[in-house]
Amino acid sequence: MGYHATVAGTVYRFDDLKMLLARATPFRSGDALAGVAASSAAERVAAQMALADLPLRQFLDEAVVPYEADAVTRLILDSHDAAAFAPVAGLTVGGFRDWLLRDATDGAVLAALAPGLLPEMAAAVSKIMRAQDLILIAAKIEVVTRFRNTIGLRGRFSTRLQPNHPTDDPAGIAASLLDGLANGAGDAVIGINPVSDTLDRVGQILRLVDDVRQRYAIPTQSCVLAHVTTQMAALEAGAPLDLMFQSIAGTEAANSAFGIDLALLAEARAAALSLGRGTVGDNVMYFETGQGSALSSGTHHGCDQQTIEARAYGVARAFKPLLVNSVVGFIGPEYLYDGKQIIRAGLEDHFCAKLLGLPMGCDVCYTNHAEADQDDMDMLLTLLVNAGCTFVMGVPGADDVMLNYQSTSFHDALYIRALTGKPPAPEFEDWLIRMGVFDRADRRATALLPPGLALLAQ
Repeated sequence: MGYHATVAGTVYRFDDLKMLLARATPFRSGDALAGVAASSAAERVAAQMALADLPLRQFLDEAVVPYEADAVTRLILDSHDAAAFAPVAGLTVGGFRDWLLRDATDGAVLAALAPGLLPEMAAAVSKIMRAQDLILIAAKIEVVTRFRNTIGLRGRFSTRLQPNHPTDDPAGIAASLLDGLANGAGDAVIGINPVSDTLDRVGQILRLVDDVRQRYAIPTQSCVLAHVTTQMAALEAGAPLDLMFQSIAGTEAANSAFGIDLALLAEARAAALSLGRGTVGDNVMYFETGQGSALSSGTHHGCDQQTIEARAYGVARAFKPLLVNSVVGFIGPEYLYDGKQIIRAGLEDHFCAKLLGLPMGCDVCYTNHAEADQDDMDMLLTLLVNAGCTFVMGVPGADDVMLNYQSTSFHDALYIRALTGKPPAPEFEDWLIRMGVFDRADRRATALLPPGLALLAQ
């Protein structure tokens, strides 16, 4: 079949939809490493022109990863809602971009559309968008989820309190936990990455955090980001598990490399639901993703990394998560080389996930060997929050001493609140005011150690 477009008198041909999407992608190091990137700016423009003229319906007829060979493709296509797709069924990818930018295409319209979109459609339209398009459209979309508080309400902004410790020391975790709470962080989740993925360690950390949560009646949820099978074993052993976490990717083979499949995720969700620990809702899953994860395991099927990343959102959507986030710069410069590529990828990930109906956050981050710095992260953080990003990370000093990467700090979240006036989840905001962490009048942080948290420090 193939596709083609002419630029400056040269005809560029693209063998199939997979190749067209890859060549149309704004340049990034991971696609060059995979050998799928456009060879020149002219070829990229030609691919974007051909992609803009492509009917959206083509994505229903031509899978970038074969249906018969991939469970993720089957999940995506078998769950497609034709009725929801109907309003845009006659559009091209370029026409879809124009439709998304219309004033009449508001949040309610986009929420109704989400079940009718394939992840590849979202990826495709993002490839022909400027940064301002990605921000403006995502800002229209409100995705609300609930467990012990209400996440994602318009005009609010949440944080994951991430008190990691290089030896999983309980005192070290508790100190970072106190620091975060004193700065108003933690309404999305108190989530710890354990050094040791063992049943005993996961149970110990879950009990530590849950004890603090119950003692101070904190309206939030906790999570230990171990492998899903370890969390399920901890649950069966009686550990107080709130959210079930797992890293996911956009192909069956990539998920197998993570040691999971769709049936295991369904089993894990059912186990978490059976505990009935949510008080205002039952969104019990937490997923993390990231461009390049499939390429790193050789399971990308020759696709570009951003299209495969969007397909991971098709997996997440099936399990009604409380939280999803792209760990955008974590994998390293082999996949996103510098600040410019990280910023573009973060905006793409957020846009695609929100368009598909997910409660999307972002770990605004970079590794120390990438060509990026904290100024780049400040820019991405500010852009994402204006785009309606659901949550970001809160790491002591923005430096994760266990995972050895740079993220966003508790004080970065305070900067955003001062800049935008966006408070945390309403139940958590009320708790912060009662505890003296936030001032009742202007919702700003008060003392270094508010009176309500003094006992926690002892």
